[in-house]
Amino acid sequence: MPGRKVALTWEHDPTIYAPARYRRACRYEAFIPVELAELELSLDAVTAGVVSEAEAAIRALNDVARPALAPLARLLLRTESIASSKVEGMQMGVRELARAEARAEVGGKASATAIEVLGNIDAMELAVADATAARNFASKQITAIHRKLMASAPNARVAGRIRATQNWIGGNDFNPCGADFVPPPPKHILPLMADLCRAINDDLLPPIVQAALVHAQFETIHPFADGNGRTGRALIHVVLRRRGVAPAYVPPISVSLAENRARYIAGLDDFRGDRVVEWVEHFAAAAARAAQLAAAYLEAVRALVEEWRDRLAASDDAPRADAAAWAVIDVLPAHPIITAPVAAAATGKSKPTVYQALDQLEGAGVLEPLSRSQRNRSWEAAGLLALLEGLEAGTLPGR
Repeated sequence: MPGRKVALTWEHDPTIYAPARYRRACRYEAFIPVELAELELSLDAVTAGVVSEAEAAIRALNDVARPALAPLARLLLRTESIASSKVEGMQMGVRELARAEARAEVGGKASATAIEVLGNIDAMELAVADATAARNFASKQITAIHRKLMASAPNARVAGRIRATQNWIGGNDFNPCGADFVPPPPKHILPLMADLCRAINDDLLPPIVQAALVHAQFETIHPFADGNGRTGRALIHVVLRRRGVAPAYVPPISVSLAENRARYIAGLDDFRGDRVVEWVEHFAAAAARAAQLAAAYLEAVRALVEEWRDRLAASDDAPRADAAAWAVIDVLPAHPIITAPVAAAATGKSKPTVYQALDQLEGAGVLEPLSRSQRNRSWEAAGLLALLEGLEAGTLPGR
């Protein structure tokens, strides 16, 4: 990515503690990228082919979308959120997160990490809804995503606030001297963000190329004190939704990126150097793989749902065709661990009928009780979390 480095001096602040070796003033270089509007990009035949394959895979994934399969979109969103958090070093397993979410839904306590990852799911939902629907995408949509993402984080005070100080990646905690990368100084952020939003509103580039450039440019600007990576990956969803490539299902691209975090970081370095095309190819390949993974797992989940239906139909207490138990099965892909209040809200059924449905599904082996307590009961959808663990790990079903 064309740009320029500016040499700056870091002045020591005597009011802030730092070990002796970090107290002296020092020199560092910050990188200021050119605006995306000024970028001239020409793809070679190989990269153009990978971009085309990625878009075809995402369109094929969305070709199977049906209103009845809407819960599967949230399943992919959960997986994307977990993987995006994993890239930032926040380790939270699929099963652990599902149980934490169920506890939180009935007023119980969840770990700080679980709460932050759940906040990432909320931010992703916002990214694919309100931000995507905005007629003219602007910085306020980005700050809204960040505010949602960071609302439950330990440093929630920075949520939705563009930074007013210099930040950096790598090096030490006290100054940017020796850092791996130093983003633009604060005075450059607003013009660069305005250019970024114009790029999101544009439709001149192929959608995958647009998403690759928007994401990498956002990570280069690094406009927030924290949460930039997860916010930047949410923007991938915004672009692909706004361009109509992924109207129902956005593949969990973070799963592919998290598989080789070092390669992902190296790709962003490519973008900031003279290897923008190499970054686009890497991003497109990750998107294609994510779409293929998602398609395989959506098929596996649909087969599992049919198995649940067969179990319920063959049970001794098989309900009528209009019973609530069938509606609960329909929403289970979005709620691998479910409680009665969540089931009632998701299906629109009354609580008495939902409790009866949950008992019927437990009796049929569709749901497995997580406790025998009559208070704050929760059930796990049989076989679903095992599938989700495979998707989050980036392995094809059955391997």
